[in-house]
Amino acid sequence: MISIIIPVYNQAEHLANCLASIKKQTYDNYEIIVVNDGSTDNIIRVIKKFKKIFGFNLNYFEQENRGANAARNRGAKLAKGEYMIFCDADAVMEPNMLELMLKTLRDNPGASFCYSSFLWGGKNFKLCPFAGEKLKTMPYITTTSLIRSKDFPGFDENIKKFQDWDLWLTMLEQGHPGVFVDKILFKIAIRGTQTMSGWLPSFAYKLLPWLPTVKKYNQAMAIIKKKHYLS
Repeated sequence: MISIIIPVYNQAEHLANCLASIKKQTYDNYEIIVVNDGSTDNIIRVIKKFKKIFGFNLNYFEQENRGANAARNRGAKLAKGEYMIFCDADAVMEPNMLELMLKTLRDNPGASFCYSSFLWGGKNFKLCPFAGEKLKTMPYITTTSLIRSKDFPGFDENIKKFQDWDLWLTMLEQGHPGVFVDKILFKIAIRGTQTMSGWLPSFAYKLLPWLPTVKKYNQAMAIIKKKHYLS
């Protein structure tokens, strides 16, 4: 069974689309764990609607606002599946996503997690095959990946940015590599001010260090590098 863990904070509209995409999955042996991290919107209405659709397969929990990593960890502690996937509320899955990821992990017993390319709004984030040395130099694997539950070490709740990079580096250090599915298997919906105008091309992080966005990025990266002893 796959445990689908969805941390959510004020994303009721996106959560509805996410849950609808789960209902369309070609693989249906799953449980859904939604952890509300202190939302103030109408998430309860969404949960009630989809509880009628999923029944006991949909589990809902609330907590005070403690951040996405705390919500993910709580969901992981409640999960019963042999596999788990952390699916943010603004993600919309392709119908064969779970089936393909699960097949890939089963076909690659030496891998502990499976990831894919994805769309962020209209931008295609085409990822690449797993390479430990590459992972040490840059974050390129998304949080929305299928993980063998026995190999999941937990998210560091003190890390506020690059949570995904921190997780995969920790798993790499523990001898748990990943495997890549060369397909676009989900899309991240863009909301409000989260537009493509806020996205910077890679060269900006080298040539424009004075930009506030770049400063925050570099500060967060320094924290990860120090934690994992990366140059």
